[in-house]
Amino acid sequence: MNLESPKVNVKKNQKEMYNFLTQVENYKQLMPESMEKFEITAPDSFLFALKGMPQIELKIQETREPDLVVLGSTSDKFNFTLNAIIEASSVDSSDVQLHFEGKFNAMMAMMVKSPLKKFITTLSENIAKV
Repeated sequence: MNLESPKVNVKKNQKEMYNFLTQVENYKQLMPESMEKFEITAPDSFLFALKGMPQIELKIQETREPDLVVLGSTSDKFNFTLNAIIEASSVDSSDVQLHFEGKFNAMMAMMVKSPLKKFITTLSENIAKV
């Protein structure tokens, strides 16, 4: 299952946005209001829980300065990656789009598609406010 967030413009240049997204503590301010838990588990990983959803741990799996940050789930049951694509749009701003790629069976995909779409849209909206 592949989902994309809307592309948002951020008042940070590409390098600043890359640096922001490679610091796991910054993801706390990007989470939806329904977040019930946020905990940094290592320098490159964090876990979070949203109301009514299971706890998920994400780890920075790959980075390519200054245009890509890949977060991946540490769970085999909920196997997915979330790619942040960062494009320079001017000297002092950049465009960011999130790409979600998950490997789920058909039943699971049907159940999680709508909440996941809402989640990545909220993340991108909150990135725009940074």
